[in-house]
Amino acid sequence: MSSSNYTVADLVAEFLHACGVTTAFGIVSVHNVPMLDAIGRRNAIRFVAPRGEMGGGHMADAYARVSGGLGVLITSTGPGAANAVPALVEARFAGSPVLHITGQTPTRFIDRDMGSVHDVPGQTAMLASVCKAAYRVRAAGETFGILTRAAAEALTAPAGPVSVEIPIDLQRAAVERPAGLDHLVLPIPGPLVPDEKALDEAAEIFAKAKRPMVWLGNGAKHARAQAMALLELGFGAVNSWNGRGIVPEDHPMTFGGMNGNGSPRIQEFYQTVDAMLVAGSRLRAHETAELSVKLPKTIVQADIDPRANGRTYPSTLFVHGDAALVMEGLAKRLKGRIAVDPAFAADFQETKRRAVAEYCEGLGPYADFPAQIRKAMPRDAVWVRDVTMSHTTWGNRIFPVLGPRDSVHPVGAAIGPGLPLGIGAALAAGPQGRKTVVMTGDGGFAVNLPELWTAVQERADLVTIVMNDRGYGIIKVIQNAVADGRHFAADPELPKLEPLAALVGMPFFRVSEASAFGETVAKALAVSGPVLVEVDMQAIGAIPPYPPYSNMGVYARDRAKAGG
Repeated sequence: MSSSNYTVADLVAEFLHACGVTTAFGIVSVHNVPMLDAIGRRNAIRFVAPRGEMGGGHMADAYARVSGGLGVLITSTGPGAANAVPALVEARFAGSPVLHITGQTPTRFIDRDMGSVHDVPGQTAMLASVCKAAYRVRAAGETFGILTRAAAEALTAPAGPVSVEIPIDLQRAAVERPAGLDHLVLPIPGPLVPDEKALDEAAEIFAKAKRPMVWLGNGAKHARAQAMALLELGFGAVNSWNGRGIVPEDHPMTFGGMNGNGSPRIQEFYQTVDAMLVAGSRLRAHETAELSVKLPKTIVQADIDPRANGRTYPSTLFVHGDAALVMEGLAKRLKGRIAVDPAFAADFQETKRRAVAEYCEGLGPYADFPAQIRKAMPRDAVWVRDVTMSHTTWGNRIFPVLGPRDSVHPVGAAIGPGLPLGIGAALAAGPQGRKTVVMTGDGGFAVNLPELWTAVQERADLVTIVMNDRGYGIIKVIQNAVADGRHFAADPELPKLEPLAALVGMPFFRVSEASAFGETVAKALAVSGPVLVEVDMQAIGAIPPYPPYSNMGVYARDRAKAGG
């Protein structure tokens, strides 16, 4: 292609490829045809066409979480960009590096409210309100610079979504091909090095500790080796729900997702811990029961964001730095200096055993579902959930996650992203030879139901489990607590799933007995491509409420009987 025929749209397509992007998601429309045509002509990127921009955005998000690279979403302007907002909100919650490229009306119409097709005055502000940043290309010559900054910003910790608007007339504009595309290196800063004196001070705290722990968050996903080094020194571990699998959760010295929310026994154990390192976690109010989970009194918090200092729980010491470097520095300083209580490991493991067993006893007929499905799934499988009763009661707490990129769920707690998150995860995991399982409720499944056709079209290697209780079970629990049990607007109609699977062209399995859950999932996993599994919860029985709407299980009842 001669330089006179090279356009901004060509630059976008080549830029994405130069960034290492191999898969992108989006919907073709009047204001992005040049960019998608350029991507198609180059034929270097797999372009996945979802049925809606919200679904496509969730796919790009999950693709980024599982692959560890940049997720890309391309939409049209106005309604198309607005439809992507829920997915961008979730990507921001989850800290996912998503580059959202959207078209715009011709530059002569922008922000003038002249009624041009898809024109939404203030679109940039709308996108900026839910992203890390939002940029508009105002001249063809600045496209490369803006794209470079946007992609780098999305990938720079704390990662998150960044939007770029490119007006339709500029997409067609001729531009000199940037020489920087030949050897593109995004300007992503290196890990933030913690202050040596702060590390020394932290080491002094932990050198005196007899029962130390580390709480691992999303900001420590890259730090498995450093976390394991602390465990080798005698630390116990636990993680946030967005930091699962950093330490494999079948390791005896991690509580995994049982981080105290809904488990008084775990919280009681925390009071015997004399120092806790919080590495790369916000200690979010959502998963600490609005900050009511009782953590140890001595907390050393390590984070790259100085705003984390005291934002939720007060810290004894704040170390500004990359979680991996902080843990590495601590481990070096503590080697040979820390003398952990000889009884700590046994106490920790017994607490874990009893807490999990007690929690399972509070799950009614679903008590062994976590063990059944863990046995059925390959060790490296990706575990995706929607916000459902099953996710909230056991999927996010006691199902063992074994790898830092094996777990995907709506961190923002929205109902509905599960299916498209599962598709995006499967398209990232499939080339790695990994299986993906998504668990959703029937209400959440309906929100993005058309994306079933995307799964079939793309041959996503995905088992979709629909926990079908014929309604918004999670909402009904809340209505029982705050609306005197009136289940207003909580019973959406859903098509029968077996005929739906036949219509889509997808193999179908049904589970009507609790004991058949694991073996049915195993059969579904043996099938290549997308498979639908329905769990008939009306046949199996109701799942008990989740904390704080439950009685906290057997442990709470036993303590009440004992008067303690």
